Amino acid sequence: MLMSQSGREARLRYLANSFRVLVPGDHVTCAVSGEAIPLDRLRYWSVERQEAYASAEMSTKAELKG
Repeated sequence: MLMSQSGREARLRYLANSFRVLVPGDHVTCAVSGEAIPLDRLRYWSVERQEAYASAEMSTKAELKG
């Protein structure tokens, strides 16, 4: 039987050009805004901080915050 991952937060390992799923789910949480980001729409993350961001603006905000 297939298990649905709907509504479950995934845990990822962020790599330079991709990510690896450690714990299956359908979204991650933006480190800046707290909003859910569907995995198929995830485009921005920090390898150094291992954080996901909902947009380029959120990524920049996190980078400037340090």
